[in-house]
Amino acid sequence: MRTLENIKSILVGFLVLLLLTTNGCKKEDVVTILKIEPEGINFQPEGGLIGMEIITDAESWSIVNQSDWINLSTSSGTQTTALVTVSVTTVTPEFRSDTLVISAGNATPVKVFVTQEGTEFIYSLSATAEDMSFSRTGSEERIKISTTAPDWEISDDVDWISYDNETGESGESYVTITASKYEGTEARSGTITINAQYAPTVEITVGQRGAYYPDYNTNPQDPDATGMSHTAMEIASEINLGWNMGNSLEAIGGETAWGNPLVSPELIDLVKENGFNAVRIPCSFNQYMSNSETAEIDVEWLERVKTVIGYITERDMYAILNIHWDGGWLENNVTPDMEEANNAKQKAFWQQIATYLRDFDEHLMFASTNEPNVETESQMEVLNTYHQTFIDAVRSTGGRNAYRVIVLQGPSTDIAMTHNLWTELPVDNVPNKMMAEIHYYTPWNFCGLTENASWGNMFYYWGEGYHSATDPEHNATWGEESDADYLFSLLKSQFYNKGIPVILGEYAGVRRSALTGEDLELHLASRAYYFYYVTKVAKANGVIPFYWDNGYTDNNGCAIFDRTNNSVFDQQALDAIIEGGNE
Repeated sequence: MRTLENIKSILVGFLVLLLLTTNGCKKEDVVTILKIEPEGINFQPEGGLIGMEIITDAESWSIVNQSDWINLSTSSGTQTTALVTVSVTTVTPEFRSDTLVISAGNATPVKVFVTQEGTEFIYSLSATAEDMSFSRTGSEERIKISTTAPDWEISDDVDWISYDNETGESGESYVTITASKYEGTEARSGTITINAQYAPTVEITVGQRGAYYPDYNTNPQDPDATGMSHTAMEIASEINLGWNMGNSLEAIGGETAWGNPLVSPELIDLVKENGFNAVRIPCSFNQYMSNSETAEIDVEWLERVKTVIGYITERDMYAILNIHWDGGWLENNVTPDMEEANNAKQKAFWQQIATYLRDFDEHLMFASTNEPNVETESQMEVLNTYHQTFIDAVRSTGGRNAYRVIVLQGPSTDIAMTHNLWTELPVDNVPNKMMAEIHYYTPWNFCGLTENASWGNMFYYWGEGYHSATDPEHNATWGEESDADYLFSLLKSQFYNKGIPVILGEYAGVRRSALTGEDLELHLASRAYYFYYVTKVAKANGVIPFYWDNGYTDNNGCAIFDRTNNSVFDQQALDAIIEGGNE
């Protein structure tokens, strides 16, 4: 049995324990609640915004952020539940991480790890071109470079590209890229590279085509002045009348395809016997390529052309050889977009033609084109490049070609257009060896219109004293003597007075033999008068007339000679031309 003293001792101990327990539960000894959601934050390379929730029963809370790339909407607060926005606005090339430390009351601070994925590029970089094609003659292209990087630089892997500046700064910059002239035949290419630190590389593919065709000036000769002593003016003074060998060597499909027989020595004899001492040879070459990929002309055709020229020069007559319509590859395409390709073919053709015919003396002249369709200043600029290519190609072959007379055509071979547009001639380093050429079919209603048109009727009767009283609707109403006087005077002042003779390469008027009776008689008389007057006024202004004879003897033909039997077909027209030439 326990004694009373023992019981007292037990009670005293319990009271002491109770007191101790009561004192340990003071408010400041209670643990603060602190909870964070989420416990970790991860950003993608582009950054962004992420909410972080703080839950606590403390009187306040705070966040320690020692990072310069992590942004907080707030770093402290008194709310028991708070939403803090964590954001990253910068991009990093490499993975990075840092720690946010959140404290509240006596709770153990919570660490939230913030990470951001790395990326290869932190800046943008772009250019306004992905590829470029430069002309063989050398050209320029301008591009814009845009970047958010501090600076950029441009380079390439070729030796034929240059820049007006090779470095730049953030923002927009412009660079002019220049390709040098290229003489090779194979196309060449390369890559332009634009770099900026931590930005995607920009690559631009560049190319430059090689020569369209091989260089056919494979055996140039030293200049040879033998038989080439006369100037263009002196040769012009020797030519009385010229005749066109129309619709023969230029006929598409072959020399006889347009109804004329093969050109013969007898035909040239006939032409000479009837007062002509020069022949213009319209000629096709494009259809006679043995290889269109290389623009190589069939040597058999070159030999045929040479033979026909020989028929003329052997009779002490002058010959003018041109590249005629030829399917229109040049004269229908005097345009900037065809300039490079046509100049290439012009060069290839004339290198071959001039080389093959180099041994002829000054009785042979070369003409650049036929009737180049040109109506604007920009087209005129292109035509001058065609002429320049022709001149350079002929002269480069050397020998007698170094001194040969060359003939250049005005825009559309129209007198008015020539006067207005042809203000600057191509350059020929050989002095006094150039002639100009125009054609004259004015008015077209009389010369070539074969049915009434919405813009006008056919003219059957031309010239003072030759109008019809019974058929007035077919009388000429424009383009008569006064117009001829004015137009040919323009040629005299523009060329002849400056030492450049002019070829009237074509003029004619269709023979309307379907007319009958007095109408036919008056028409033929007025037509003869037209030939007389145009021939006379041309020669009076220093212009050498070459009549267009297409060999056609039927209605609407222009033949003077019957080539089938080598005889004069239209004596009336022939007499008129001769009379005008002798005035």
